[in-house]
Amino acid sequence: MDLKAYIRDIPDFPKPGILFRDITPLLANAKALAAAIDAMREPFVGQGIDVVAAVEARGFIFGAAVARALNAGFVPIRKKGKLPFRTHSVRYGLEYGEDVVEVHSDAVAAGTKVLMIDDLLATGGTMTAACELIEKLGGEIAGLTFLIELADLKGRDSLKKYSIHSVITY
Repeated sequence: MDLKAYIRDIPDFPKPGILFRDITPLLANAKALAAAIDAMREPFVGQGIDVVAAVEARGFIFGAAVARALNAGFVPIRKKGKLPFRTHSVRYGLEYGEDVVEVHSDAVAAGTKVLMIDDLLATGGTMTAACELIEKLGGEIAGLTFLIELADLKGRDSLKKYSIHSVITY
């Protein structure tokens, strides 16, 4: 299935000069959504994944579905202040400023095999911070999987030590 056919390009969003890759048409189509989830999961079948960790918000859509398909648990990685229990956090740089991601301090036990998921790999900053969080807890990152990779932004370069799978590359 040509999943690119279900991704809508929106120019100048959220600001002039940005071409936004809108996945909502893909999410609305049952066959395309199922194919996307299968494609994100496929390289990790039989690898003993214990949990899938995903970054909010669109990463949750795919993360929970892939976790279910792999018979694994799910760990949410959220923006600062959104989790109710004790957390570990990592601050990371953005194009204009910085942000913080957090995970519950008991979300991953040492030695847990973790698959990291997000919908999009752009510059790699968010996923680098998310991986750092999981490794702080002692988790072992088995790989990273993304629906879309924007190759021109070279996010893969900051994640070289991990096995990376992208379903669609622009």
